[in-house]
Amino acid sequence: MTRRSTRIITAAAAVALALGLTAGCEDGDRKNDTGKASTGSSPTQQPARTSQSSPPGTSTPPAPPATGTPLTKAQLDKAVLATADVPGYTVTTMEGPPAQGEIAEKAECAPLIAVLNGKLEPAAQASVYRQIVGVKNGRPAVSEFLTSHGEGAATVLSRVRAAATACAGGFLTHDGATTSTYKNVKELPLPKAGDDSFAYQLTADFQGEAVPLVFHLVRFGPTVATFYTANFEGPATPTIPVALLTAQTGKLR
Repeated sequence: MTRRSTRIITAAAAVALALGLTAGCEDGDRKNDTGKASTGSSPTQQPARTSQSSPPGTSTPPAPPATGTPLTKAQLDKAVLATADVPGYTVTTMEGPPAQGEIAEKAECAPLIAVLNGKLEPAAQASVYRQIVGVKNGRPAVSEFLTSHGEGAATVLSRVRAAATACAGGFLTHDGATTSTYKNVKELPLPKAGDDSFAYQLTADFQGEAVPLVFHLVRFGPTVATFYTANFEGPATPTIPVALLTAQTGKLR
């Protein structure tokens, strides 16, 4: 394990690590390639039910309401990605996040930390968590959580969008006696999938070093799929393979 990775693992974002994002940091001779643009699937194939993505910062048309019957946990277990759905990846079950996570110092930033904590707001009626790892050298490492919200699903993405704008300049969080710094938030381009979608990068500052965390949220009626990865080895923006979004879209449409 590198000196940089060791410092990061002892930092306050324990929930991110608990969700499985340190898979690429376990070997000192092996770096987490999620920070390289060439890692994972090429973004040439867009997910099903997509339209062309809009550049970050452009106006977003109103998304369809979150209609439909909320999925139960058993139904989410069937709907979430499995190894057979994504050739070249292994999917395993993860435990849910701990009861107490980070708390944003600014109330307007709370939706971003809710995603980081693995507990979207409004609270889900049911949730399942998965770790997705590339078969070759365990790269990339992506966490997915699939959550059922009922009518509140549309509010999940609208709150995260608003928080990304309000907290673009950064903010602080607290976890007990520990304070964490997030330097900035920026929207990322994402092929539009499902009924609504949003992607952003949250850059953490661990002892002066930038750690990019990337999140993709896609809503399908009352269900939200959240994909999450990080680059613990450098400042480059990590990528989430489009193949994962495509496969999950196919199972939920």
